[in-house]
Amino acid sequence: MTALAVDTLATPSVDIAIEHVDLWYGANHVLRDVSLRIEPGEFFAFLGPSGCGKTTLLRLIAGFNPVDRGRILIAGRDVSGLPPWKRDVGMVFQSYALWPHMTVEQNVAFGLEERRLPRQEIEKRVAAALDLVGLGGLEKRRPGQLSGGQQQRVALARTIVVAPKVLLLDEPLSNLDAKLRGDVRRELRELQQRLGLTAIFVTHDQEEANTICDRIAVMKDGTVQQVGAPTALYDAPRNLFVAGFLGTTNILDGRVVRDGAAAAFETAAGTIPLPAGALRAGDPPPGAKLVFRPHHAILSRPDAPLAEGRARIPGTIRFKEFLGATERYGIAVPGDSAGETEVSVDLGHGTAPEGLAPGTAVAIDIATDRLHVLGE
Repeated sequence: MTALAVDTLATPSVDIAIEHVDLWYGANHVLRDVSLRIEPGEFFAFLGPSGCGKTTLLRLIAGFNPVDRGRILIAGRDVSGLPPWKRDVGMVFQSYALWPHMTVEQNVAFGLEERRLPRQEIEKRVAAALDLVGLGGLEKRRPGQLSGGQQQRVALARTIVVAPKVLLLDEPLSNLDAKLRGDVRRELRELQQRLGLTAIFVTHDQEEANTICDRIAVMKDGTVQQVGAPTALYDAPRNLFVAGFLGTTNILDGRVVRDGAAAAFETAAGTIPLPAGALRAGDPPPGAKLVFRPHHAILSRPDAPLAEGRARIPGTIRFKEFLGATERYGIAVPGDSAGETEVSVDLGHGTAPEGLAPGTAVAIDIATDRLHVLGE
């Protein structure tokens, strides 16, 4: 990736504002009062399950769908009524959408030729784009002669060659195998930073969003549930959906009980004291449940002393899974009238006490400062 190539294609970073956007497909309310601000040069993600509205929102920014209510601003300019070719955005599609009868350089040059740029400028920009994505020397090949990862790079080169103000990425890594996805997403992040582009990445894969994005908007049913840095969303989820979507989460039924200023969460497995701050709004939210991550608990013998800052519930080991760096234990704990509840505990490989076989009675010791009481 040469400095000349970066200088040829770099553009000033811009901000994006999405203000009270609504969209209907007939009677289906697809996006519901969505408001976001994306900072200049930020790598931002729309993350959520299928059907949550993330790709639809990306297409609104690109101009492929009209906004029913609200507006979208790029660099302070309202682009809501503009067609895609007047928005200065570039989009990389999940399918790559390459022309199979064209060579690599012809695919990359297509957008520049449509803009009627001089041939010398086209050749300079195509060479720069292929250099940036590591495809120099493959100019004469056709898409069918390339690997999946190389095809993805051609699609990316075709997008950045027109020097867009905003880079839009619609699940661009989903067709790659796991190892290649990791390699390409690191290259993608490096390229975005070198060019200073404002980028929006759509994915349902939390690992992809967590590893390359500055901030994430978690979406559900056409609404934004929470926006924040990956670590902030993971450590301090706003509700049960965010907690459950971002990684494995233990969720216990019960109710909040108070004794003066002190509060605890009463479950069928025992009463767990709550630290200050576990109830962020002061009162339990509707449908409140107790939430903690598997690595915020350890396993002990039932008669072992309880360390300060931890709460304990009893359980019986159901299974153990080897995950490489960690070992996951599935623990059956007393549940409500429906029966038992399963709790996951992650221990570092080789750190677990001896004798933790299925059927063993154990104590689950939970770090109380990592507890959350969350509602729907």
